[in-house]
Amino acid sequence: MSRTGLILSFLVLFSACDRSKINEAKWKEAGAEAVLPFKKSLKQALVTGLEDGPVAAVSACRLEAPKLAEAQSLGAINVGRASGKLRNPGNAAKPWMQPLLAVYENDPERREPGVVLIDKHTVGYVEPIFMQPLCVTCHGAELAPDLQAKLKELYPDDHATGYAAGDFRGVFWAELPRQ
Repeated sequence: MSRTGLILSFLVLFSACDRSKINEAKWKEAGAEAVLPFKKSLKQALVTGLEDGPVAAVSACRLEAPKLAEAQSLGAINVGRASGKLRNPGNAAKPWMQPLLAVYENDPERREPGVVLIDKHTVGYVEPIFMQPLCVTCHGAELAPDLQAKLKELYPDDHATGYAAGDFRGVFWAELPRQ
């Protein structure tokens, strides 16, 4: 077994141990419910932004997505998105997400929503994001020159291009209070 495979196996085993301490079905349902309003509002903002073209959509996404995540983070529930290939460094995966993100990136057969016990007070939920045809406009392999220029201006270290529809992009996540 390769070193990477061994590390991933350890991380999956560690995550599985953490998950065994919680009711997975209950937390998957709660996590899906928590991220749904964020997903819907983000999609609407992107569709609206794209009406004015991809350059406008990137600007709208840059400003609106963090506000939408904050608006949907209610009380002790926090939501957001993360990826291993970042455009916005503010979407970096938190330590508790990294093992699940690694599994999703490396094992296409294991891309169902997951939960993990973060600590005795908090459960983490992740749900894979797959590229939709609309997403390829700003994250695809071939981008319009004006869009490339805008991305270079706003995100000089952008790693979030080169995708095709159906590709794994990252995760929606929620941190839920354990009661």
